[in-house]
Amino acid sequence: MDILVAGGHGKVALRLLTLLAAQGHTARGLIRNPEQAEDLRSAGAVPVIGDLEAASSLAPWVHGADAVVFAAGAGPGSGPGRKRTVDLGGAVKLADAATAEGVTRYVMVSSIGAENPSAGGAMRPYLEAKAEADAYVAASGLDYTIVRPGGLTDDPGTGRVTVTRTLGNRGRVPRDDVAAVLAACLQTPSTIGVTFELFAGDTPIADALRF
Repeated sequence: MDILVAGGHGKVALRLLTLLAAQGHTARGLIRNPEQAEDLRSAGAVPVIGDLEAASSLAPWVHGADAVVFAAGAGPGSGPGRKRTVDLGGAVKLADAATAEGVTRYVMVSSIGAENPSAGGAMRPYLEAKAEADAYVAASGLDYTIVRPGGLTDDPGTGRVTVTRTLGNRGRVPRDDVAAVLAACLQTPSTIGVTFELFAGDTPIADALRF
């Protein structure tokens, strides 16, 4: 498959691109900074230079893809405004471009807590943006999967996770395993139309995704 990952230089995205390239896919990472291109090439991915925040449409970059993954984020140091333009606006633009280009498969990296942003304290602007983005994608008519990982760690992945469609839980999960779950979702039709939380656990990924 040809898979475009928005936010291609992120810590989860780079791991995902590495996995997809190793599986023989055309793994394309959308990045704003050309200086990051070599990192993607080193991962076996194809760098695509474009600014999802500033561009009016992402269709030129989505063109030719079989699936898209939204893994972009404004980052912890950004204000509420950029949460709206990146975490929400970027996800909406990617969904609109996928629809326009006839790309039906959309995998979203969301966040735990997005089911109740008002309880998020200082995280509320971020969680509100994620919640609205999730709702937009779910209503888009695309073949979506929304993955809400727990707190991200750099611990080595285990290939074993806990997955639940009952929202509102708390926990942590290695970025390695998040990337592996995202890659598996693209190959697992039973994840279409599903929103789930993801944590470290004991269930092999393939088994955990049997909804």
